[in-house]
Amino acid sequence: MAQDIIPIELGLPQGDVVTLWAPRWREDGEEWEAFLGDEDDLYAFPDAAHLAAFVRTAEQHDLLDHPAWDAVPVLNVPELIPDDDHSYDLVGVPELVADEPDSWTISELAEIIGIVRSLADVCELEDVHEILDAHEGFSLLEQGRLPFTGREGAALWNDLSKAVSEEWDTVLDAIDGLVTQPEVDAAVLEQTAEELAAFHEESAEAEAGADKGDDDLETVETTDGEDSEEDEEAEDVPVGFWGEVGIDPIKIVTSGAEYYTLRCYLDDKPVFLGSEGEIDVFTSEKALIRAIADAKELGDTDLVEVSTWDEVVQKATAGELEIEVDAENTYVLNGLDDDIAEGPEAIDPTQLDLAVELIRDAAEWAEDDSVETALAANESLGWLVSFVLRPDPTRLEPSAPFDTEQSAWRKLVESFENRLTVV
Repeated sequence: MAQDIIPIELGLPQGDVVTLWAPRWREDGEEWEAFLGDEDDLYAFPDAAHLAAFVRTAEQHDLLDHPAWDAVPVLNVPELIPDDDHSYDLVGVPELVADEPDSWTISELAEIIGIVRSLADVCELEDVHEILDAHEGFSLLEQGRLPFTGREGAALWNDLSKAVSEEWDTVLDAIDGLVTQPEVDAAVLEQTAEELAAFHEESAEAEAGADKGDDDLETVETTDGEDSEEDEEAEDVPVGFWGEVGIDPIKIVTSGAEYYTLRCYLDDKPVFLGSEGEIDVFTSEKALIRAIADAKELGDTDLVEVSTWDEVVQKATAGELEIEVDAENTYVLNGLDDDIAEGPEAIDPTQLDLAVELIRDAAEWAEDDSVETALAANESLGWLVSFVLRPDPTRLEPSAPFDTEQSAWRKLVESFENRLTVV
């Protein structure tokens, strides 16, 4: 995310406003961070049309010296609409902390507190810093759910919730008081408003077309006898032994070797061949089959929780088990770090999507929140991954250098590979 300028939305007492945020970047040996504004004012607007009208004509603000600023005035209006990953509902924080501290709640709260800290840093909001620094829970949100488990974790969460209940209005008032909406050129605003209206109209038409397509598909499926017969035939296609038992053989390709193991999902939660966060892997399909046949070699594995595991063992013992790895269960980690260093265009989205899936599954199985933290939208790597996997023409493309993203990805892969135990 270095050297990027990102449209963001802030949910404040005065309403939802949009502005621009330049996450930390290095220039001339110094680290900087900035928001669209001037001196003590934070410039914010009711919508992307007003924001676009301002950036196309403004001659004075704090982002003019940013190395990527020249790319901003030429953006079209849809490109200045904040995406969901950069929409921060500050007003909704009290409601958020009223929920149980699950991974989703903590992740969303961590992103909000992250942008609040950035605003406090850039705008020198000492009162906000004092509130956040006085309660340890705020600083532990980036670590995920783990710090908030157990008796001590519950106490941390209760203290954080109490701080929000008693002091969050001070935070909101401090940030809300910064917001200023500068005047924009009326003629330019008329043009950008038309661009925004056209975008919304096209989006609505596209959504209506998709809904119509679904209706037409439903009609065909319910009235066309031939198609119905074809669907029934498709459903009759054998799923194979692994499909029947609900366990998948998977192949993992690292920079140094190729490994085979098993994974399934119980109640939508991943379970690997292994235990205590360590995945048992094998250098060949035959080695994996031999280990399954010899229960002693595997020892205790979390897959015994799967009701069909005994069928797998019986088939392996009888010498009838075959390992067949589908393409969607082949995970190639090798080379992605070099591609990330080159930028989004060099990255194969399918390879990245599969790699992220594997690393996330392993971390969830091991109850390790560090992966979700690293891939959060407010982190440089998370933002790059999101850009590649969920392309959106309205988003500003990440810009080089990508050293930080490459380093963060390598740490994730290294942590994952440390979970692999070659049996």
